[in-house]
Amino acid sequence: MKKSSRPLLVLLSVLLLLMTVLAGCSKSGGTTSAPETPPKAQDPGNKTNTDEKPPAEDEVKWVLGEKPLEFTAYAHYEGTNFPAWESTPAGKWLSENKQVNIKMIAAAGAHTQKLSAMMASDQLPEMIWTDRNHPDMERLREAGKLVAFDDYLDKYPNLKTWMGDNLNMLRSDDGKLYMFPNWYTSRPAGNAGYVVNKKIYDELGQPPLETTDDLYHYLVKVKEKYGTSIIPFEPHRAQDMQGLGVLYTAFGEGTLYTYLNSSLRGVPKDGKLISVFEDPVFREAQKYIAKLYREKLISQDAFNQTEDQVLEKVMTGRVAVFASSSPTTMAGEAQEELIKTDPNGGYFMIWPIHKPGLDKNKVYPGTYTSLGWNAAYITTAAKDPEAIFAFLDWYTGPEGMNLQFFGPEGKNWEGFDSEGKPNFTANYDPKEVAEIQSNNDPIMFVGNTSYIDPAKYKYMAELPFEEQDWRTKYQQTITWPTQYNVTEFINLNPAPDSEEGIIKTSVDELFLEIYAKSVMATSDEDVDKILDQGNKDLMALGYDKLLQWRTERWQENVSKMKQQ
Repeated sequence: MKKSSRPLLVLLSVLLLLMTVLAGCSKSGGTTSAPETPPKAQDPGNKTNTDEKPPAEDEVKWVLGEKPLEFTAYAHYEGTNFPAWESTPAGKWLSENKQVNIKMIAAAGAHTQKLSAMMASDQLPEMIWTDRNHPDMERLREAGKLVAFDDYLDKYPNLKTWMGDNLNMLRSDDGKLYMFPNWYTSRPAGNAGYVVNKKIYDELGQPPLETTDDLYHYLVKVKEKYGTSIIPFEPHRAQDMQGLGVLYTAFGEGTLYTYLNSSLRGVPKDGKLISVFEDPVFREAQKYIAKLYREKLISQDAFNQTEDQVLEKVMTGRVAVFASSSPTTMAGEAQEELIKTDPNGGYFMIWPIHKPGLDKNKVYPGTYTSLGWNAAYITTAAKDPEAIFAFLDWYTGPEGMNLQFFGPEGKNWEGFDSEGKPNFTANYDPKEVAEIQSNNDPIMFVGNTSYIDPAKYKYMAELPFEEQDWRTKYQQTITWPTQYNVTEFINLNPAPDSEEGIIKTSVDELFLEIYAKSVMATSDEDVDKILDQGNKDLMALGYDKLLQWRTERWQENVSKMKQQ
């Protein structure tokens, strides 16, 4: 009997192994698992081979739901406090089903004082959510109070996978990563472009609107037919560049709206930043814009109107063409109102206007960065910093993002398709989904734009074009394909009290004054004269020194991006 016992044990082991494999196959149910989601770590206590060593401590992964996770979190923004964790749909589900409880710390309207007090007493929250590169976070880093994430990136790979090649741009001067970005992306995003009044366009015979010549002739027709009752071209707030900046991009392939922003105020040429006023493309654009302004084809109060005044004109359909860094915000709201009284009215978007002879696919009216808007930091007060990072990494991955946007798996979505997007069910409830997203918004602190935007559009894409959400359909077809990544130009603002920072303040004030004068110029020659003198005046303030400082920082950014 003892001789036959080993073969029998072997046979039983084989059968058990086959049953385990078959059970794993049937469990999949034909759906694809979440893409790039870290696999569940093996439990060392379930090893069948007693000779095999348990994994080293640094190899054991934290797995959501295996044991409780509780930590404190603080939003370092004036007027912003995280809501109670369980008051949100995602927080309630994670607390009840995955043992995750986040204790939110409120500042009661005194955020600067609150964080200063916590820093002074060394009673820091375990996680802080605030701006990227916030000065207070740099103070904490220098004091050794922040946890570096480098050892976790390969172990929990969602951030590294979805962030793409720009992760190094977030590293501090010591080369380490301390921040977990929010709404980062490796794909185009943004809403800059042109919106056209459909009713007016139809009444004028739907003429071509592709080139700067087309646009000029169209605006002339609008003025001739409607007089002062309609604004031919509404540029939003000209003092913020807005729609006039969008027009600038029409005159050069690869010319970017960002060149005009106060955070750059320079145009790249041969590896250096030169004055905007020395850029031939800018000068040509300003002559075109000045002509539109002289002929009253542009809103004459563009430099002093308020947001509310612009919104009122858009909402009532009193603009023929509306251009802005994000015209979809106002136009999307107006669209819903205008079609209530006229189903054939409202607005539509057009492919970006371009100068004749240019490649229309190399004209970018808007820009975006890959790094998102703010970031989460883990402090050395954390009892288990790896567990917090692992949770954030899960939260930013497909399962976490779908929970935040569509609710728990089973109702509105079930499993994943071959591309890793959620499979929406027959029970998908658009109204419920909208409420889920709205209620979860305050705790979306590590949002993943790269994943969730295509996921949201998957449901929308199955609807007829005219039934799709107005903003979403034009983001997919017009704005996102025509925005340019300007991550290389981030963090180019000097410290306010530095020599370059003082120069920047003076340059910004004079720049806007010169810019406005050039828009209101009486002729092409007048435009050149204004810009020539303006450039000299800026250089006298130290503009060239500011450009040199920014060139050095820009090239540092380029080097970092190449290291990834």
